[in-house]
Amino acid sequence: MKTGLDRRRVASFGLAAALMLGSAALAQAQTTLRIFTGGQQRPDVMRQIVDVYQKNNPAVKVEVEVGGATSEQQQQYLNTVLASKDSALDLVLIDVIRPAQWAAAQWAEPLDSYLGAEKDAIMARYLPAYRAANIVGGKVIALPYFADAQFLYYRKDLLEKYGLQPPKTWDELKAASQKIMAGENNPNLRGFETAGAPIEGTVCTYLVPMWGVGEDLMKDGKLNLAGDAAKKPFALWADLKAANVTPPNLAEIATDRIRQNFQAGNLIFGMTWGYVWNRAQNDADSTVKGKVGVVPLPGFTADKPATCIGGWQVAVSAFSKNKAEAAKLARFLSSPEVSKMQAILASHLPVFPDVYTDKEVLAANPWFAQALPVVLASKSRPVSPRYTEVSEIIRTNMNAFLAGTRTADAALADMSSRLGPILR
Repeated sequence: MKTGLDRRRVASFGLAAALMLGSAALAQAQTTLRIFTGGQQRPDVMRQIVDVYQKNNPAVKVEVEVGGATSEQQQQYLNTVLASKDSALDLVLIDVIRPAQWAAAQWAEPLDSYLGAEKDAIMARYLPAYRAANIVGGKVIALPYFADAQFLYYRKDLLEKYGLQPPKTWDELKAASQKIMAGENNPNLRGFETAGAPIEGTVCTYLVPMWGVGEDLMKDGKLNLAGDAAKKPFALWADLKAANVTPPNLAEIATDRIRQNFQAGNLIFGMTWGYVWNRAQNDADSTVKGKVGVVPLPGFTADKPATCIGGWQVAVSAFSKNKAEAAKLARFLSSPEVSKMQAILASHLPVFPDVYTDKEVLAANPWFAQALPVVLASKSRPVSPRYTEVSEIIRTNMNAFLAGTRTADAALADMSSRLGPILR
């Protein structure tokens, strides 16, 4: 015969077992989603954002996988994972240049059915360039996560010290750099940097000056490298190098090196992306807090600036085992609420026009007031399913020229012969 103590023990064990079974059932019911992002896309901010999602969706756990210091390294890793149809990743942040490639490779799950009857209304909210980039062959391949474009960062304190205005032309930038460097007499101070290493950003280093004279890589459906405009980028960077405005090692400068040099106080002007503002103003080791200015890039004339569009998109892997849940998370990551969070926490440019005028966003990023027209006018790198090859051809030739191992004529000849069969 069981005593009261025995009965209490049995009840206690029964409750514990029920709790264990309940916990096991909850764990079994929970969906784990893994999202891949690069280190420069602020995975720390991504973590804060998905924590909000998890709080509101307790049946979903989100893991953030970080890899690759550059867009090329990230793509190399993803090429391996996706070519093997690995289901380890559910969502991936992809560069704005990638949706056409992902659609051709069938790596991305088209999102049309997950957006349903709201599809057209949802896509209409985004900035036109991002709406166009993510719809390939009539299908929604990815959703915009954050926008980007290249701007001219400058040292407000140094320009004010020498009575200078932010330059609107490349000649003005050269003159300002020379005046400040002569006055400061600091051997560590550089005039101007852009990406010159054999990385994705160096494609823009070639294209921006070409766009600045009103030409493009393609014209009337044909490769456009025979005229003077194709030589303009080489001439511009050679001129700034001869004037000692750019550093001798420009061919080694990668995207984030520009930020590092700027934050260290060793750079007057830098051609770089939106994320730099937040880092330069808020990083503990930044020496330029409160001294940062941002304006549109210079042009060859003051009325014709050009810039390169950037930004990252959320794609659902075609090999995910949790596509429906992944699509829900993608919609959240591509929402106005998250766009605002990113703008405040990381100075990531919004993909929604209205967010640019939000009071809290402008308090964190005053320069956003002038950013929207720049993003709207920015130009896209060539859209091609074979973009990886296109990028490699342009950036390696630009890098070889900057390193002094290839002449402008040799670089153009190589670009023409190799790009011709791809871009036609």
